[in-house]
Amino acid sequence: MARIRVLVVDDHRIFAESLAAALAAEPDVDVSAAGSGPAALRALERAAAEGRGYDVLLVDAELGALTTGGAHAVPVPRQEDAGVVDGISLVAGVSSGRPAVRSVVLAEKDDPRAAARALQAGASGWVAKDCSLQRLLAVIRGVLRDETHLPPALLTGVLRELTAARKHRTESERLVESLTPREREVLRCMVAGLGRKAVAERLFLSPHTVRTHMQNVLGKLGVHSTLAAVALARRAGVGPAEHPLGNVVERGGQLAQ
Repeated sequence: MARIRVLVVDDHRIFAESLAAALAAEPDVDVSAAGSGPAALRALERAAAEGRGYDVLLVDAELGALTTGGAHAVPVPRQEDAGVVDGISLVAGVSSGRPAVRSVVLAEKDDPRAAARALQAGASGWVAKDCSLQRLLAVIRGVLRDETHLPPALLTGVLRELTAARKHRTESERLVESLTPREREVLRCMVAGLGRKAVAERLFLSPHTVRTHMQNVLGKLGVHSTLAAVALARRAGVGPAEHPLGNVVERGGQLAQ
């Protein structure tokens, strides 16, 4: 019998352990649990190194909220957490780095906007935490057949959010296309979290020239802050500048593949 390897990722310890125990009772399921995004990434790396990678991740939609001030707080990455804390970021990272692994988001409430973000990040499903074990197992097996699972009550709202996101992306792409090649380089450095001095050193420009380019970028994008410019760039699909050695430059001087 082919066994399904599942990793439960939830910082609510009692819930994670209870769900893992329930799944482990199934004859064709092997399950482990991780209490944070970084712990999940380490578990994925260990499993891959041992030649027994995971098939499905069950990720808490509110992952990271316990340490950042509640369910509505914006997770603040810590350096030791390698920049991955919240559930959507984890889904996106796994989808990009380990496309064979399917991710299913577990949520306490229906949220069309969050569900749409999860799908855009690469999730294959969005399931209520209080669903039956049979329903969850059906979703797990379904995503392994490349199915996408959403509660019927969320479908209309999610489609609306995805349509709106596509419209915003088109507008964002148009604004980015108005930039000169040099301004786009500067924007990619901004996305990477580089400050004016670091951008100047990277592009062999004076800080004054970089300041002018940054002001031009903000003006052409129609925004008033670097954070807003980065958010718009992300919507347009603009990635961070790469390190000369081929690594992506991340905030704080860290490098990540």
